[in-house]
Amino acid sequence: MRRWGRELAVNALAWGVGLIWIIPFIGILMSALRPQSELIHGWWQFSSFTISLDNFLKAWNHPTAPIGQGIRNSLVVVIPATVLPIFIGAMAAYALLRFPFPLRDPLFLTIVLLMAIPQQMVAVPLFRFLRDLGLINNYLGLILVHTAWALPWVILFLRNYFSTLPPEIEEAASLDGASRFQIFTRIVLPLSLPGLASAAALQLTWAWNDFFMALILIYDPDMLVATQRIPLLRGQYHIDWGVLTAASILTMSVPILVFALLQRYYIRGLIGWTLK
Repeated sequence: MRRWGRELAVNALAWGVGLIWIIPFIGILMSALRPQSELIHGWWQFSSFTISLDNFLKAWNHPTAPIGQGIRNSLVVVIPATVLPIFIGAMAAYALLRFPFPLRDPLFLTIVLLMAIPQQMVAVPLFRFLRDLGLINNYLGLILVHTAWALPWVILFLRNYFSTLPPEIEEAASLDGASRFQIFTRIVLPLSLPGLASAAALQLTWAWNDFFMALILIYDPDMLVATQRIPLLRGQYHIDWGVLTAASILTMSVPILVFALLQRYYIRGLIGWTLK
């Protein structure tokens, strides 16, 4: 009975915390699905309840900052900004784990310490550097920034995951005549799919939600990504909360969809190397 009571209390607490956590999102969803005339006295008032997708259509085709175009622009940036650091980071992580060379451990420590540098600290020199290269207001510059910023944690994450793979498989493939690159691409990467999927989901989410780097590097109104367009939906004298919340939901739908598709691999990848 004592154990049953403890489990009931833990579950009740978890459900309560989850409900409190989701209440703000319910408010955003109600604001996006209902006309503003029904929200004057609060979204929790249900004396009249009308479901409409007009706010989503207005946000998607907004005359000032259409979210549909912003989502397309974000995909142009986020897809290569996810693939590049995962591939480069995987090769670097494998080299740091399997190839002994001088100063390997200090190099790995330096890579880990780079994770502690805040973006605001390097914003000005980064802007000047990319300006000299002609990469301001250019998607390539933003992609390279996201790639460079992701490499330290991707290398750390994948190195720890690769350490859980049995080296005997690689040794057997080497005895059969496989090169290091073949071992890496045909054995290590397929066996590391959960870890790669976890890193890809995290990197895509962080790159998609980025606002600061996009704000200082992209200026052309037609090139603005989704996160840059949401503040532009606020009018000078009037805020249409329905359109604003609908745009927020449309923007967050992409990382949520990616997480839902990769959830199985994501969980396995996160806990895989911790169970070694």
